[in-house]
Amino acid sequence: MLKLPPISLYIHIPWCIKKCGYCDFYSYVSKKKIPEEKYISNLLKDLEKDLKLIYTRKINNIFIGGGTPSLLHHKSIENLITGIKKRTKLSKFTEITIESNPKLIEYKRFKNYKKSGINRFSLGIQTFNSNLLKKIERTYNKNEAIKAIKEVKKINNNFNIDLMYGLPNQSLKNALSDLKYAVKYNPTHISWYQFTLEPNTSFYKKKLNLPCENIIFQILHQGEKFLKKSGYIKYEISSYMKLQYKCRHNLNYWNFGDYIGIGCGAHGKITKINGDIIRTIKNKNINQFINGKYLNSKKLILEKDKPFEYFMNTFRLYQPIYKKHFQERTNISINQIKNNVKKALEKKYIIEKKDSWETTKKGKIFLNSLLEIFLN
Repeated sequence: MLKLPPISLYIHIPWCIKKCGYCDFYSYVSKKKIPEEKYISNLLKDLEKDLKLIYTRKINNIFIGGGTPSLLHHKSIENLITGIKKRTKLSKFTEITIESNPKLIEYKRFKNYKKSGINRFSLGIQTFNSNLLKKIERTYNKNEAIKAIKEVKKINNNFNIDLMYGLPNQSLKNALSDLKYAVKYNPTHISWYQFTLEPNTSFYKKKLNLPCENIIFQILHQGEKFLKKSGYIKYEISSYMKLQYKCRHNLNYWNFGDYIGIGCGAHGKITKINGDIIRTIKNKNINQFINGKYLNSKKLILEKDKPFEYFMNTFRLYQPIYKKHFQERTNISINQIKNNVKKALEKKYIIEKKDSWETTKKGKIFLNSLLEIFLN
């Protein structure tokens, strides 16, 4: 039986100081003054159009990503949050996250971000090694990264540190040093993921000296051991939390929840009352967007693709996947995937209980192979 999932709001701010060579997110280096007021106004109009698709459902969490959202003046963020509150119903427990660049941390501005309603900050540190930061074309150094963390800690206890491992020429010692620095400042959440070269980036064409598989394995093994010892719980392939400080927006995403995506290049997923699931992509052309042309495409997820789409997200989590949950989120019977499940069990990628499935250690290591089983 279909049960409409929780819904979050993702907001994309496309501007950056500089386009990093490894980044494949939609971002735009503006040579002119950022049209903040016009962009915020159009974000809210974009939101109004999407709200018609979700009827009276309540927005549970908000994530402001990019690009570099912290490029925006605190007044712009205030106007954005105020505009959202006027148009939607938000719980007083709604988690509102903003991504931030360490180069741009200003105590007064970030204090005002919090007054506007931001209650979670995510710092894109990537590494504390100044040489590596330069190599991956970040715009700050180790000292600026540490200063940024200290400034955010003064304002808000709930913050995430983004780190990458497997950077060019990175040693096991360097990678573990990054984790030690991060843990020292006691963030509530750490995102720690492998550096990869995506086809549509400038780094993809370069011959970068990346660590071999053996070094990557040692980094991951020893790093996870260190994080666990330091009190961080791994709840997703690249996410570690203290206590119950999961990133609620991302958790909703990995649980195949719904999310409205507004802003240039933003993606969204919305389940309709009839069980149809649609994916939206917004216009990447900034000039067209700020002149009212918001939607780039709207695509229906085919019935045959729903299991793959569902498991592509949920198999990342370190938790049981309940059969009831699968049926509620996809409107598909368990019987329709029994042969796929059988293959996954034979490969020992998953284990099955009466009411749930769970990925094994082997299943997590060979996640792509596991997911291929559910491709139709």
